[in-house]
Amino acid sequence: MGKLQGATWDLLVIGGGINGAGIARDAAGRGVSVLLVEQDDLANHTSSASTKLIHGGLRYLEYGELRLVRESLIERERLWGIAPHIIRPLEFVLPQINSPRPAWMVRTALFLYDHLGGRKRLRATRTVRLGEAAGLKADKAKAFIYSDCWVDDSRLVVLNAMDAAERGATILTRTRFVEAQRHRDHWVATVEYAGNSRQITARAIVNAAGPWVGEVLRNVGGSKPNSSVRLIKGSHIILPRLYEGEHAFLLQNPDRRVVFAIPYEDKFTLVGTTDEPWEEPPGHAKINAQETDYLLATVNRFFSKPVGQADIVWSYSGIRPLYEDHAANAAAVTRDYVLDLDAGEGQAPLLSIFGGKITTYRKLAEHALNMLASTIHCSRDLWTAGTALPGGDMLNADFESYFDTLRSSYPKLPQPLLIRLARAYGTRVGRLLRDAHDMEDLGEDFGSGLTAREIDYLVEHEWARTAEDILFRRSKLGLHVSAGADVAITGYLAKALFALGRCDATDIPTQERVEQLSV
Repeated sequence: MGKLQGATWDLLVIGGGINGAGIARDAAGRGVSVLLVEQDDLANHTSSASTKLIHGGLRYLEYGELRLVRESLIERERLWGIAPHIIRPLEFVLPQINSPRPAWMVRTALFLYDHLGGRKRLRATRTVRLGEAAGLKADKAKAFIYSDCWVDDSRLVVLNAMDAAERGATILTRTRFVEAQRHRDHWVATVEYAGNSRQITARAIVNAAGPWVGEVLRNVGGSKPNSSVRLIKGSHIILPRLYEGEHAFLLQNPDRRVVFAIPYEDKFTLVGTTDEPWEEPPGHAKINAQETDYLLATVNRFFSKPVGQADIVWSYSGIRPLYEDHAANAAAVTRDYVLDLDAGEGQAPLLSIFGGKITTYRKLAEHALNMLASTIHCSRDLWTAGTALPGGDMLNADFESYFDTLRSSYPKLPQPLLIRLARAYGTRVGRLLRDAHDMEDLGEDFGSGLTAREIDYLVEHEWARTAEDILFRRSKLGLHVSAGADVAITGYLAKALFALGRCDATDIPTQERVEQLSV
């Protein structure tokens, strides 16, 4: 924190979710000096609570959101191309079982979906009859199969932050924005870490605080009031694997809402999401009984294997900071983003972000920087569309070929471990494994292949500070490790952080938080 005092930055970014990290990356790559502050961990809230999809948003066509869908469809293959390790194609089966929409309407929407975004590599929609292996009650029903992409959402955030840092940005986690005052052509902002406050100067501020966007505005002196945020909670449940195969399902409920069922972490099925108004202050959200019942009822409506409350392995919820368009119900609120610029003639700008989806974060960052360009003086043209994220620089974006080479380089390491590491770190896995020949070379094993070597890498390069950071954001190993692994990891982290001079009492989770995260 000491190095911040007296420093002047071109851009202060508040919020370490996907939009904040994406803007920091784009700006740093254009020669802009960037400071990003995040009050918790990167992707600690909304950005790690998604349905894990890079998609156009088929259902948004029903609400006439053609611009958003087209931009999202174009971004799908771009993002797959720059991060082929954490993004991969996924086929979706859309059964016409008691559908509230006629088949012609669905097929017309899918035709538009195939052609709006210049699809090149993903497969086109096709019509099938479901077979008995599908696992659905109506196994002979008509269905459509279309393509989108799957993403490790929290790793996408971390990789953007890593690239930003490698291009000169300063990324500070566990650092809270307190307030800011406008002084004509610059801002003086106060940030706080572990009870210590520092003042920094910035020529412009981006408010990418997600659900806290309104709270940040209230703490910015001289900014105009804004009540454009509408908070919507979305929840997901994780169940034991419901069906065989690597395809996903898009299920249409009688109320016209849709629910995804997606293969997850090999052994599980991810089911979601819900749309519930959130009236409380932003914070750690949890699924409620009504949401749980809704998702379980959806599964039981379609799948032949019955499930109940006792079958839920885990659940998670996130609060979406959507733009207030006064839609009658939560599901209909626009997912498009709105960039609100507060800047008079000669005044230091404040740009606040409302709404948005993971799929459009890169394009949002371009638009944001274009709005600020006259103040922060970008020295480079648009660049992020064709530049790989860390670990994504594979020849022809071909993960399978890359993995074949990796496997031959480390023949004594277990293949399931290599697959997980390659998917998480891509071409940078060599920086983690280095000259390891077998598991013993990687140090203590905390379960499911999580070793001391990997923890050290995450602490040094990816801002990991707690067992929660590692088990539920840098990976999803929290679903696999044995009970008590989090305690052992916390003990190891205390030593590792102390050795690096990064240990602080605020980094150690409370026992209540550990119990919430234990599976």
